[in-house]
Amino acid sequence: MMRETAILKNLEKLPESVKQAVLDYIEFLVNRYAQEVPQTEKAAKRGGLGIWKGKIWMSDDFDEPLEDLKDYM
Repeated sequence: MMRETAILKNLEKLPESVKQAVLDYIEFLVNRYAQEVPQTEKAAKRGGLGIWKGKIWMSDDFDEPLEDLKDYM
């Protein structure tokens, strides 16, 4: 409760235009953190190493120069 009291005391010292900016920022923070997924849920959704194994294909001549760029090499 001490933080809230300190915030309110300092807020009273500010001009009205700045108070509105503080209110806007507080609402932004509330919306931002209300939409965040807790860290434990994020970790559960994230895949591990090797999740793309077998899903990506790369040509055998991937490192070979392209015919279209022969004039520039």
